Amino acid sequence: MSLAEALLDLQDLTRRLRRDCPWDREQTATTIVPHTVEEAYEVADAVLSGDDGGLRDELGDLLFQVYFLALLLEERSEGDLESIARLVHEKLVRRHPHVFGDAEARTAGRVRERWEQIKTEQEGREGVFHDIAGGLPALLHARKVQRRAAAVGFEYEDLESRFAHLHAELDELRVEIERAGAPAPETEPDPRVVDEVGDVLFLTVNVAMRLNVDPELALRRAAQKFVARVERAVDLAAERDEDWRALELEAQDRYYELAKGELG
Repeated sequence: MSLAEALLDLQDLTRRLRRDCPWDREQTATTIVPHTVEEAYEVADAVLSGDDGGLRDELGDLLFQVYFLALLLEERSEGDLESIARLVHEKLVRRHPHVFGDAEARTAGRVRERWEQIKTEQEGREGVFHDIAGGLPALLHARKVQRRAAAVGFEYEDLESRFAHLHAELDELRVEIERAGAPAPETEPDPRVVDEVGDVLFLTVNVAMRLNVDPELALRRAAQKFVARVERAVDLAAERDEDWRALELEAQDRYYELAKGELG
């Protein structure tokens, strides 16, 4: 089966599900898009875990979401899969003049600079922070905001400058914590502490951006590692007839370090 045949078969399947399946008939763009976001995260999880089989599966689920949302546009006479494909094709050609035209961009950094320049000059995007989706996860939103600022030259030049500002924000956070004290569990935090925590996170994203690290994926990976290590620590304790949950923190931490040594 050719690529064209496979894609047309998926389009036909999408149409039939929309017509014949009670659940699919009831869906709107608003009810479908949470599933779209979920599928995108599952793609990211498959990539992070190095699961190529899972990636194939999750990409298929995400592709179906594209087909379904395109069909909803078609029902409203606001576009269809063909117009969407042609639109993105035209946009990518326009934004890559170093590939399809005479412009030069020998580095990835220069490509990104030209990308933002083209969006402003040729596509009528106005303002430094144009078209940033409000629904982005906070870390990705912060990264996009900082990239837009960097596109107009407003960024720290080197890594050391970023670390210096991060350390300064950490010092300010410590000062506010000493002033306000640690809050009791499940109580409202001090507003100034909230602000300083936000500043620390924002500057951490800035450092990550300079290191070409996606902060969202890095944090998800760290959380996954933590889960795996804690689960292994629980198992190690059980192998010695100990209930990890009932242990003092110092003993729990010893098992955690053993797990960390095993798993990396």
